[in-house]
Amino acid sequence: MRQLVVTVIATLDGFVAGPGGDVMVMPFDEGFDDYAGERIRAAGTLLAGRTTYEDFRAYWPGVADDPAKGEIERGISRVHNTLEKVVVSDSLVLEPGSTWADITRVVARADATATVRELKESDGGDILVFGSFTTWNPLLLAGLVDELHVLVGPALLGAGVPLLSEPTRVPLRLLEARRLPGSSLVLHRHAALA
Repeated sequence: MRQLVVTVIATLDGFVAGPGGDVMVMPFDEGFDDYAGERIRAAGTLLAGRTTYEDFRAYWPGVADDPAKGEIERGISRVHNTLEKVVVSDSLVLEPGSTWADITRVVARADATATVRELKESDGGDILVFGSFTTWNPLLLAGLVDELHVLVGPALLGAGVPLLSEPTRVPLRLLEARRLPGSSLVLHRHAALA
């Protein structure tokens, strides 16, 4: 059975994006790239919401051959360009022949839970989510997230998108807490308890 692994970067005050959903205010650093590369190499499927998918599709395809980018980013790009993608969206329409159209499946929000259950029962690497807060929050509450990886960085925003959208208690079990090498990010790896 495959695992659904959610990876997010968060501030000390619990925000995963700034006001208006701005993720560029998050405390990314080079350690994040190393970690992201590790996670994506373990994945068999990338699960995303429309916004994250479109941001990734606009950025990652050309990075593989860009000599101005580091080897880690080029490696991440090569994996992105071949990895199966499942996008949860009620409005995304893939144009035939568009970037990643041949390796992307779009599912309606109402079908997301059933689709993830099917993915988890299939063979392959991890089902990986980066960002995509409106996509993974309902899956966590439905008991489908196996691991939640929160990379906490040294920043305070005071406002923005909170880690959890619903005011509810979600029991977790700490699996690991460590500072990423060469980074100011601290990985908090939790098992989600159903």
